[in-house]
Amino acid sequence: MNIYVGNLSWNLKDQDLLNLFSAHGEVTTAKIINDKFTGRSKGFGFVEMPNDDQAQAAIAALNGTAVDGRNVVVNESRPKPEGSGGGGGFKKRSFSGGGGGGYRGNRGGGDYNRDSFNNGDF
Repeated sequence: MNIYVGNLSWNLKDQDLLNLFSAHGEVTTAKIINDKFTGRSKGFGFVEMPNDDQAQAAIAALNGTAVDGRNVVVNESRPKPEGSGGGGGFKKRSFSGGGGGGYRGNRGGGDYNRDSFNNGDF
């Protein structure tokens, strides 16, 4: 079973997470997620335990407990919904048409076009 562990202290390392869950059964992997740019912990991680009964016992025992001064959130990891695509970051947008600024010839989009005033007659 894959287990989500949130609200982790930034001081914790993978080995600390492994030790925490090993008290409740066999742990296949324990990984704290780090920011790819700073290398700093994002404050959550995942633990994989091959035995579902042991995993459920670990979740029940550890959820809400204080670890390094923070009450951790522990629950069964759920897969991302289809089409969720990854998190945050820059979202591409279409800038075609509308708005705009500056002079771009007679292409429209908020530009000044002196010919659009019927030859200057208001």
